[in-house]
Amino acid sequence: MLKNRQWREQGIRWTFFFAVSVSVVVLSLIVIFLFSQGMPLFGKVSVSKFVFGSDWYPTSQPPDFGAFSLITASVAVTALSALLSIPLGVMAAIYLAEIASRRFREIAKPITELLAALPSVVIGFFGMVVVAPFLQDMFDIPTGLNLFNASLMLAFMSVPTICSISEDAIYNVPHELREASLALGATQWETIRRVILPASLPGISTAIILGMSRAIGETMVVLMVAGGAAIVPDSLFGPVRPMPASIAAEMAEAPFRSAHYHSLFAIGIVLFVFTMCFNIFADYIAQKHKQVGASTL
Repeated sequence: MLKNRQWREQGIRWTFFFAVSVSVVVLSLIVIFLFSQGMPLFGKVSVSKFVFGSDWYPTSQPPDFGAFSLITASVAVTALSALLSIPLGVMAAIYLAEIASRRFREIAKPITELLAALPSVVIGFFGMVVVAPFLQDMFDIPTGLNLFNASLMLAFMSVPTICSISEDAIYNVPHELREASLALGATQWETIRRVILPASLPGISTAIILGMSRAIGETMVVLMVAGGAAIVPDSLFGPVRPMPASIAAEMAEAPFRSAHYHSLFAIGIVLFVFTMCFNIFADYIAQKHKQVGASTL
């Protein structure tokens, strides 16, 4: 009996090890392929000219491969969507977990999770058909397909993810901590601010990482509502073209293994490095908050 249990545990352990190994190998092959297809461009164009060049005309004669406008567009769209989505998502999670009635929570929680699973093409279509004309009429601007519209739609995508996971993290804080804080005379807001949030910060940080990671690499929404202009953004209501949109829009027309083809993979390398740096920084913040929360408690 004991021997059968040991064999079963060993089999489960090797099954999980195999699953993890396959995932690591597949991801490693993707990264290797990305770099192998993108690095040949830097034999023709210097890294500094590619990253800091302001002109992106890959089909002109001679072609210009300055991706600075695409990089700044991605950074601007992601930063603005983070400013909109993180406070809204976390505050909504606090309300659902600590303030809302049980009945309202049972209704709102499934709706939030349903919104998190909404296809990006539907959100992009909503941004094109509804939000773009509204912004154009409201602010009297030439086009409603711009940086602000793209950030708004990315925030709309990220809020349900941030809210749902943060709400779970807050709701799962032990009730003893709440009761002890209230018994010591703290108000509900003081309990939330000084006890609940520090205890749930690792989960909230994970929610923010997942929500913003989706926004950073999102393609369809920015392709549909960002405007598609490869210029350095000069205002909130100017059309832009983030890096994922450029890859999606130009890959079909780039001749195989041409400089244009390799330049799109080079953009993918920049996007990969950008996403990796964001996740490393976010993980560092999460670990730091985890330590601070533990010491506070």
